[in-house]
Order: sequence, then structure tokens, then C-alpha cells
Amino acid sequence: MSTTVSQIDEVKTTPWAGGRSPFAVEYGKMMMWFFLLSDAFTFSSLLISYGALRFSSNAWPAPDLVFQSVPGMIEHGAPLVFVGLMTFILIMSSVTMVLAVEAGHRNAKKEVIGWMIGTIIGGLMFLGCQALEWSHLHSEGFWWGAIPNMETLKELFHGAPSTTYAHQFANLFFTITGFHGFHVFSGVVINIIITINVLMGTYEKRGSYLMVEKVGLYWHFVDLVWVFVFTFFYLV
Repeated sequence: MSTTVSQIDEVKTTPWAGGRSPFAVEYGKMMMWFFLLSDAFTFSSLLISYGALRFSSNAWPAPDLVFQSVPGMIEHGAPLVFVGLMTFILIMSSVTMVLAVEAGHRNAKKEVIGWMIGTIIGGLMFLGCQALEWSHLHSEGFWWGAIPNMETLKELFHGAPSTTYAHQFANLFFTITGFHGFHVFSGVVINIIITINVLMGTYEKRGSYLMVEKVGLYWHFVDLVWVFVFTFFYLV
């Protein structure tokens, strides 16, 4: 018997056994990190392209003039107010996600449900605000492959207006914010699925709310990307 035990111990300690993993991370969470890293490269390439065009130009639409309206309420004189509201909503949804993850660590099912619903509402509100902003810009002539008329262009540049740069700005703005909006929409759908599973007691039976933490990583990534999108398009 002792010989058998020693043989087993020998097998376990052999260099070919692999030893202890250097990453104390669950497999699914590690895969989520890999996905987010690859997605970060995609967003980075898009934003670098925008930055290269933006800083190589001698005339570019001024953010404080392009984004100076609150759709349906104020047409002029409120620069960055509406996008500031959008940013606040998304940041608050990230806070509710943190609270949902924390509640999951305590196996507090009702709290997880409440905070997840709050996160979903925040995501839907952000998407609604983005739809309003897109609709307003479209009504002013901004869209993929389209630019406003010359009279409108004169109101969007501090210097001489440029149809070329206005066209580039519109294409990149709708592409990048649309790509980010797609991520927010995907996150909302995933959050709804996770919330349904919580309601059904799926994670309670497993004894772990790790899936809430995984989707939380994705949601925080989406929020972080928005900080860079906000800086590049609305501030610079």
C-alpha cells in the first residue's frame, strides 16, 4: 500500500505533471480577458486612424459646435451637455454592475437581480440617448457618405469650413460610435440572459455567480472604451 502511495506521489511531482498553474484564474474568465484584449486592439486601430486624420488636418469640425444641442429641447448653446448625460448614465450602469458582482460574491440572489436590472436600464437609456443624437445629426445632414450643406458647415467650424474633413469626421464618428453602440447592445442582451438565469436559480444551484462577474468584465470594458471615444470625438 505504501509503495502504491509513493508511486502516485512520484507521478504527481514529476516535471511532466505540469505543476501549479501560474494563473489563479478560472478558465472562462481568462478567455474573457483574451477576448477583451483582442477587442481593445480593434478599438485602438479605429481611434488611432481617427486621431491621425484629426491631427493631420488644418480644419476639423469643432466638437463644441457640432455637439451643442440637447435633442428635442435645446438646439444651440449647450455644448457637450447631452453627451455628458450619456457618459454619466453609462458610468452609473458600471457602478450597478459592480454592486451586482459584489452581491453575487455574497450569494445574495435578490440583490443581484436588482442591480442587474439597474444595469440593463442604464444600457437601454444610453442606447436611447445615442439614437436621439444620431437622429439629430442626421437631420442636420451628417451621415455615412453625406455632409451638411454649406450654410450648416459654416456653423460647425471655428475657421474656414471643409467638406472633405466634414465627410471624414461623419464617416468615422458613425462607424466608431456605432461599433461601440453595438457592444453596448450586445452587453444589454447578455445581461438580460444572465438576469433570467439568476431568476431561474441557475447560479444559486451551482453555488457560484461567476457568470455575473464575467459579464461584468465585458460591461466595464465597454464603459472604459466609451471614455476614449468621448475624449477623441467630443473633447479633442
